Amino acid sequence: MSPTQIAALIAAGAFVLLVLLLAIPLLKLARTLDEATVAIRKAHENTDPLLHGANDTITHVNTQLERVDGITANAQAVSGNVSALSSVFTATLGGPLVKTAALSYGVSKAVRARRKAKAEGTNKHVLRRVRGGKR
Repeated sequence: MSPTQIAALIAAGAFVLLVLLLAIPLLKLARTLDEATVAIRKAHENTDPLLHGANDTITHVNTQLERVDGITANAQAVSGNVSALSSVFTATLGGPLVKTAALSYGVSKAVRARRKAKAEGTNKHVLRRVRGGKR
């Protein structure tokens, strides 16, 4: 055997050893890819009902939101009506009510002053001074 043939045999042996050492990680990688494929397939099968359920839920939520929009619009209309009614009430009854309250306050004050003067037994001059007159 010549030195070239021996070198070729060593190189062939090293190449076989290299192929064997690389074959083990490649086989493990192939198993990992097979398991990943199975996991993806199972996940796809399990997500189909989940997506259908989510779609049903979103449809239900959209229906409820449409109802809430209607309720909100009605509440806004009621709020506007109450505001208008309050303005009308203030405009029509506010002025007369203030005048009536002032009149009743003045009358009650005069009645109290008269009762006080009567209770003290004073004459008309004192009563006029209590009311604020200058005669």
